[in-house]
This record gives sequence, structure tokens and C-alpha cells, in this order.
Amino acid sequence: MTLRFAGVDPNTGKDESPMAWVDDEQKELVVQGYKPGDELLAEIGTTEWVPGHTVGTPDHENVTRIPLRMAHIIRKALDDAERDGLL
Repeated sequence: MTLRFAGVDPNTGKDESPMAWVDDEQKELVVQGYKPGDELLAEIGTTEWVPGHTVGTPDHENVTRIPLRMAHIIRKALDDAERDGLL
């Protein structure tokens, strides 16, 4: 796996570290964020967001929350991946 660091939450503290990376090999955006609360998971588990799509989160997937203040970091990671021909 070839992870390229894109950035860390600018408001992060010592014990919190939402971050973003680009995985060049898998051509994926990798994010570390906050675990969702039970309320969010319950809403995801009962709402059909995409008609005809399975409701809830499959066992092989996960939900992660990242602060909107990290939008510039996510954009940078995607711009870097596009510049490098990964998109």
C-alpha cells in the first residue's frame, strides 16, 4: 500500500487526529475520522437514501465522520490524485 499524507484536521488536539491520505496503489481516498454515534447509525440503518439500494451499512463497510473544516484537505487530496493521473 502506498499512502500519501494529504493533511490533518487544523483544529486537532493531541488525542484527536482526523486525517486524509491518498492510496496511490488502490486509487482510493483514505480518511480517519470520528466514530459515528448511535443516533447517526440508527438513521443510516433505517433510511433508504438511494431507492433500490440496501438500507444500512454492510458488514464490510464503515461510516466515518470528518469535520467540514477539513474540506480543503479532502479537495487537496483529490486534486493531487487527479494531477497524478489516478482519477
